Amino acid sequence: MLSKNEIHLTIDLDDNKVPTRIQWEAPDSGKTGKKDCSSLMLSIWDNKEKVTLGIDLWTKDMMVEDMNVHVHQTLLKMADTYLRATKNSDATKLIEDFSAEFANKVGIIKK
Repeated sequence: MLSKNEIHLTIDLDDNKVPTRIQWEAPDSGKTGKKDCSSLMLSIWDNKEKVTLGIDLWTKDMMVEDMNVHVHQTLLKMADTYLRATKNSDATKLIEDFSAEFANKVGIIKK
């Protein structure tokens, strides 16, 4: 039997359309109710057009240091997703190596 799952995003904006609050809710996440977050990056593959579409939002109180960590962890998550989808460990290592260099460059990890 087929089922449906939904993810709900709620974005509060100021007068300049800058996010002041981002909330997400997914009934199958194991978490009850809306959860706050400071940033989100959503990538969507349009198979017909063969292009990636994206929604990138962050609240105005998101600190640069936190964005650095968020991007670093997103890169690591991307490497994991890519490996699970393709089993291409060589290309995955490229993403992981770039992630480590990024972390070093922005001061998250020191060599």
